[in-house]
Amino acid sequence: MRKLGRDSGHRKMMLRNMVTSLFKHGRIITTETRAKEVRSIAEKIITLGKKNDLAARRMVLAEVLDETTVKNIFEKIAPKYNDRNGGYTRIIKLGPRRGDSSPMVVLELV
Repeated sequence: MRKLGRDSGHRKMMLRNMVTSLFKHGRIITTETRAKEVRSIAEKIITLGKKNDLAARRMVLAEVLDETTVKNIFEKIAPKYNDRNGGYTRIIKLGPRRGDSSPMVVLELV
């Protein structure tokens, strides 16, 4: 796991917020290293959503902050990927950020 210049509590909450935003809006714009971390968490959550049992729902609730988003994951998002064995997200490079020249990307659900 990358440290992303934050202590462990801040990093974990930042990634949880980003994953929640990804599932709520379908796409987020962020830096490349953050997107790669969020991608791994999001793929695991969709895999849990495909199981669609109580234990999986509780594990997703531990990661995703919004309960309506969790409901949306199990009812709408995960069933779309039943015939797919991974690769639920896509990273599209945008170029450097204006302020500090960090590589920016769009992370979206396929």
